[in-house]
Amino acid sequence: MSKILGSLQLYLSRQAAGLGRYVLEQLLFFMVGWVPTIVGIGLRGFLYRLILNMEGMAAIENNVRLRFANHITLKNGVYLDQGSYLHACPAGIEIGEESIVMHGAVLHVYNFRDLPHAGIKIGRDSLIGEYSIIRGQGGVTIGDRVFTSPFTQIIAVNHIFDDPKRPFTEQGITAEGIVIEDDCWLGAGAVITDGVRVGKGSVVAAGAVVTKDVPPHSVVAGVPAKVIKTIDGTAKPQDKTIYF
Repeated sequence: MSKILGSLQLYLSRQAAGLGRYVLEQLLFFMVGWVPTIVGIGLRGFLYRLILNMEGMAAIENNVRLRFANHITLKNGVYLDQGSYLHACPAGIEIGEESIVMHGAVLHVYNFRDLPHAGIKIGRDSLIGEYSIIRGQGGVTIGDRVFTSPFTQIIAVNHIFDDPKRPFTEQGITAEGIVIEDDCWLGAGAVITDGVRVGKGSVVAAGAVVTKDVPPHSVVAGVPAKVIKTIDGTAKPQDKTIYF
């Protein structure tokens, strides 16, 4: 019996800030979390204020999973698409004005080690692409007008595996944090590893694995990623149709 109670307590500690919060959040999810169309968006926009920090109006589609909802801040105009998953345990997730989290994206702080800088902060007018993953144990800061393409990964944590005589699970982790400055574009499948800063106005090519800082206004590509171009305004206009 004690083992069952211990497992139950562990489960609850991974879901919400306390038993009362868990009951309230799950009740609201059960009542209105599944409701489709604009009707559901309206109901959640009103009722989810009981569990989220909402500054203005935010649109939350049906079947969005939220954990530790009292540590999630959504500013005016935020849109959470169907199937997105935000787990704010417990250092928090903040999403800025008019930013979008597309379907299947996962924003996961997972700070059960009480790491000092954990959390995810996204600026305004940014977009987290379909099925992208952001892990915020070391802290992830994303600026304004940052677009991530589908299946990008921003992982602010790393395992230590230096001792061949011990399992890596017993050697601890590092969590240095990741910063992506304003006006960056991450291509499909790009990976940003722990401890990296991507400078303002940079582009990370599809499939690149970024292990070192990216200078501002650079294009990086490859595994590991290297600078292949500097964006300096001298490039000639391409013979393509451009839409705005």
